[in-house]
Order: sequence, then C-alpha cells, then structure tokens
Amino acid sequence: MVMTNILQAIKAIVHNPVSDLLGHYKGKSGINGVGSALEVLIKDAFADTINEENEQRRTEAYSKAFDYQGNQNNPPDIILKKGDAVEIKKIESLRTKIALNSSYPKSKLFPDNPAIAKDCGEDWTEKDIIYTIGCVEKKQLKLLWLIYGNCYVAEKETYQRLKRTIANGITEITDVEFSETKELGRVNKVDPMGITYLRIRGMWGIENPLNVYNYIDIGYDASANFQMIAIIPESKYLDFPMASREELEKISKAGFKIASEKIKSPGNPDELVPAKVVKYKI
Repeated sequence: MVMTNILQAIKAIVHNPVSDLLGHYKGKSGINGVGSALEVLIKDAFADTINEENEQRRTEAYSKAFDYQGNQNNPPDIILKKGDAVEIKKIESLRTKIALNSSYPKSKLFPDNPAIAKDCGEDWTEKDIIYTIGCVEKKQLKLLWLIYGNCYVAEKETYQRLKRTIANGITEITDVEFSETKELGRVNKVDPMGITYLRIRGMWGIENPLNVYNYIDIGYDASANFQMIAIIPESKYLDFPMASREELEKISKAGFKIASEKIKSPGNPDELVPAKVVKYKI
C-alpha cells in the first residue's frame, strides 16, 4: 500500500480545485463555516476524496490515510499514515500574519512536546510538518500554501531558548513562586496572602509566506481565481516514492509548474537550501 503524501495531495488539488469552499461542502456533516470547510478540503486532498459524496467511503479513506485526525486543543491537525504531520491555518487577507497562539512555530514535530495530544505521540521520534495556510476572502479560497516547516521556521531551540529566558527572569523576582506549565509558566502567591496567581501565556505568530519568500519567484498572480503554492525541500522531494514524483511531474494542465529554487535557511539566512516550488493557478 502506497501511503499518502504531499505530492498526492497537490495532484488531487490540481485535478479537483475548490475555490468555493462552502458551495462545495454544502450540507456536509460538521461543516459550519469556511474554517471547517478548509480543514475538510485539506483532509480530502490527502485522502483523495475531494469529490467523494458518500460519507462512509470518505470516513474509510480517512482511516486508511491518517494515523491521527486532531482535536481542537492540541496540534497537529493531521498525522499522515506513517508520514508527515499537517497543521491547518486559515487567514482572511493575502498578507495577514499567521496566528499560532500558544504554540511556537515548528520546523519538525517531536513527541515530547507537551502541547501535542498524547494519543499521537507514540512510536515515532520526529516528524516533518507541513503548514497548510488557506487565504479565504469573501468565502472564496484564493490562495493555498503547503510549506514544510523546515523551509519556514527555525529549529525548536530558537523558541525554547526564549521561553527559558523568560522563565529564568521571572524566578529572579523576589517573594513570588514560579511554576512551569504547558504555557510559558505561572507565578503563584503574588499577593501577601498568597492567593493570587498570574498565568503567563505566549501568543506566537509568524510572517505571511508572501512576505517571507518575496526574494524568489513563487508565481503569485493577483488576478488568479485560485492559486496553490507548495514549498518542499529538494532532499525531501527526492525521498518520496518515484511513482508519486512521476505522477506529479507528468501533469500538463495550464497554470501548473514545478520549479527549482534556492531558499534561505530559517536557521541561517546566509545559507541557501535547494527546494522545489510547485505552483498552480486558475
């Protein structure tokens, strides 16, 4: 059995582009807005069920494609069967920054991260992570990004170091008690009676990919009705099964292109990393 991967998801979207999310998923169970419709579209792309009308067959396809399908409180949103993790983000303006809330951005996913769900943290040591970012304007999906985390954000130590520095600074405050939490921490016994506490929660965000990759030709076209842009490390691309690569590379639809670019390493912008940029527009 060939496991699903980002190349198969790209192929599914190219052959079945969906711009009108609510129109396409009208009447589907559990879909009450463009955010939930975007999540289903991403799952359908990886499970190759974008045009599947039968909910039982869709559910069975999800079970075959995914090891984990997420919950509202813990990342990631999806883990592909014996494959990568997927985070789904919705924005409502092309250049809006991406809100990550209490979770710092991730170049890879590790099972010891206290934020992730316990039932998806077994039997693996690390996973590549794909950020899927959908820009929805006036209920229409205008631009969909699929970006590998290690093309987008620095390694975890960059963010954990900041968290430790904040925690260490707080411990230097006299007459308060600091305790570690899944957030940045908590300060206890703030007042003389010791009955007040302060939760310290990070609100992380990251720059929009249109601004991050403005130094390469990403093929963005403001006049297009719908666009998809995927950024994949070349080493990762070459690791995918030959069959997946050949199926993608033989696509001859208008508006589709696979380009080779060199992108800045998130951990060292002076270092350039070979990457594949897959573009599609209608």
